[in-house]
Amino acid sequence: MQGMKRDDAGRWLAEAEADVATAAVLLTSGRYNPCAFYSQQAAEKALKAVIHLINSDPWGHSVLALVDEVECRGLAVDPELRAAARRLDHHYIAARYPNAFPAGTPTDFYDEEWAATAHTDARAVVAYARRQIEEASPAVRRLKAKP
Repeated sequence: MQGMKRDDAGRWLAEAEADVATAAVLLTSGRYNPCAFYSQQAAEKALKAVIHLINSDPWGHSVLALVDEVECRGLAVDPELRAAARRLDHHYIAARYPNAFPAGTPTDFYDEEWAATAHTDARAVVAYARRQIEEASPAVRRLKAKP
C-alpha cells in the first residue's frame, strides 16, 4: 500500500504542475480569476501529493488546512508558505462564483495583481511539494525525467 501512495504522490504532483502551468497561460492572457482558481488548485494538489507521500489520505480543499496536516505529520512549513496557503484559500470560491461578491462577477473584481500573487504563491507551494517528494522518493525523481 505504501508504494501505491508514493505513486499517487507523483501523480498528484504532476497534476499540480500542470495546473500551475495553466495558471501562467491564464495570467498572460488576462484571465485573472481563472488564473487565481487554477493557482489555488495547483497548491491544493501539491500538498495532497505530500500527504500521499507520508502515507495518508488527504481530504478537503483548504490549502491552509492541508498545510496544517503536513505539519501535524512532522514536516516543517515556513511562515511564508503558510501565508501563501492562507491567501490561496480565498480563491477557491470567490474566483468562480458570481455570488461571491455583493455585486458584479469575479471577472469584475480580479485584476492582474491578485492573479499574479496567487500564481506566485502556487509556484512556491508546488516547489515545496517537489522538494519534499524528491528528497523522499527516487521513483518520483525518475517520473519527472519522463517526457
